Amino acid sequence: MLTHHRKPVCLSLVSTDLPIWSVVETAATLYQKDRDRFHLLLTEPAIEEQEPAFPVASASGATAASPRLLWLEISPQRVIMTMQGNGKLSYRHLWERGIYGLSRYWLNNELSHGNGQIRLRNYTISLTLEGRPLPEHLRLEYELWSEKVQLGHYILSLEIHH
Repeated sequence: MLTHHRKPVCLSLVSTDLPIWSVVETAATLYQKDRDRFHLLLTEPAIEEQEPAFPVASASGATAASPRLLWLEISPQRVIMTMQGNGKLSYRHLWERGIYGLSRYWLNNELSHGNGQIRLRNYTISLTLEGRPLPEHLRLEYELWSEKVQLGHYILSLEIHH
């Protein structure tokens, strides 16, 4: 039986070798699929865009950023994170302990000429899920790769407060 709980969460992404750091604190809905399988659904605040070099007028005359929906599928062996909903960028990451997973980004704009997909590989160094019966902490350490070029070392951390 599918059960759900509304919980405050803190999701952070940090690069250990690049100046990248992001934190989202919000409420999320935690769905328990099985004993060790969970889905976490949260709305990420919209990213404010800078003024474009060549402004494009919209019907309302303003450019409003929309919130983004993050969906995490969590188990002790695998994490899948999907972001969608702002109309310009979507992504999906698959991390599994000790293997190369896939990170895909979709760019949806006038310049993408159709597909607009970027595929990268990620190597999961460690994946730790703590908490019983509901998860309380997820720590995921991984490297991002494009062909044979490493694009950084990252740590994704999720705190689920009870």
